[in-house]
Amino acid sequence: MTLHEKKRLLDEIRSPFSLARQCELVGLARSSVYYEPRAEDEENLEMMKLIDEQYTKTPFYGSRKMTEYLREQDYAVNRKRVQRLMRQMGLEAIYPGPNISRRNQEHKIYPYLLAGLEITRPNQVWSSDITYIRLTKGFLYLTAILDWFSRYVLAWRLSNSLDSSFCLEALEESLRYGAPEIFNTDQGVQFTSEAFTGRLLDRGIRVSMDSRGRALDNIFVERLWRSVKYEDVYLKEYETVNETEEGLGKYFRFYNHDRFHQSLDYRKPYEVYFESRN
Repeated sequence: MTLHEKKRLLDEIRSPFSLARQCELVGLARSSVYYEPRAEDEENLEMMKLIDEQYTKTPFYGSRKMTEYLREQDYAVNRKRVQRLMRQMGLEAIYPGPNISRRNQEHKIYPYLLAGLEITRPNQVWSSDITYIRLTKGFLYLTAILDWFSRYVLAWRLSNSLDSSFCLEALEESLRYGAPEIFNTDQGVQFTSEAFTGRLLDRGIRVSMDSRGRALDNIFVERLWRSVKYEDVYLKEYETVNETEEGLGKYFRFYNHDRFHQSLDYRKPYEVYFESRN
């Protein structure tokens, strides 16, 4: 059920129950009731759009290089302002790769288990990450869970904040397909939380985490983000949450069922994921 459908159902069951109880009944995070895209002023949004596009091309750009890039585009901007915008987008301290989800020093960090590992079958390795999705008047965050062998997108969720609930919702949906042997993420607080890692460990799943500053440890999700942005988000210029959710839903169905993947010998993720499991 989409976020929009859950909200509509919530409206239909308004009752003496508390808001928290109503949300529980329809499986909706309480924060989502007030779900609106994050907003910025017009000039900042223009710069964030440029930062997003340039970062997708050159994920090794930090705030210094991004400041010079924006100045080259005739923006009178200092590094401090660029740092603030990149933090807002979840791109703080990105060299040589993204760091949307900040680490919690109290959470346990698990070792990276994928170095030199040959990926030979579906449900051997799943991975997840978070990326920034721009709207014409604001922005959202997107998380997705991907099967490495087939590139099949098992689940995805949108949020207007970086709390952990939307990552947990995506995880619960993906587990309907079964369980991977290894689940890989970055060291962000959303993925190192006991709620997230505990759910994996309860299913007997081995937890793997990228090394600090190693964007390529999760290379297949990084490639997914490039495809999502260049093939959908940048072309569509979404305005509203509902429009974004509907549009991305169509894109992920296309990505899974209709898009030819060169790395899969021009087969489709759906075919590879389900046929290889039989």
